[in-house]
Amino acid sequence: MLVVIANDLPPAVRGRMKLWFIEPRPNVFVSGVKDSVADTVVTYLNKSCPPESGLLIFQRINRSPGYKIWGIGDHTKQIIDIDGLQLIIEKYLPSKENTLYTAEQTHQ
Repeated sequence: MLVVIANDLPPAVRGRMKLWFIEPRPNVFVSGVKDSVADTVVTYLNKSCPPESGLLIFQRINRSPGYKIWGIGDHTKQIIDIDGLQLIIEKYLPSKENTLYTAEQTHQ
């Protein structure tokens, strides 16, 4: 399975994507292609999309944790890796410890 979330795609790439994917929402593409085809699609997108396309690609893989996240171009979400587990940061909130530390610093 492959899920592609894009900021914007060139018309030629969007046309090719519709051969392999359904588009349940604008710029969100979902496909159940086989793993070997998924690798080909990721390579095609990497070569054909300018950085403004801002792609996040979620690919199912057969080893733990069961997925791989690719970020291509200027995507708006940050991908982090924690002990081999890839995650997407939706919103960064400073911890209370950091907030207290900052408050102590301002009183000195």
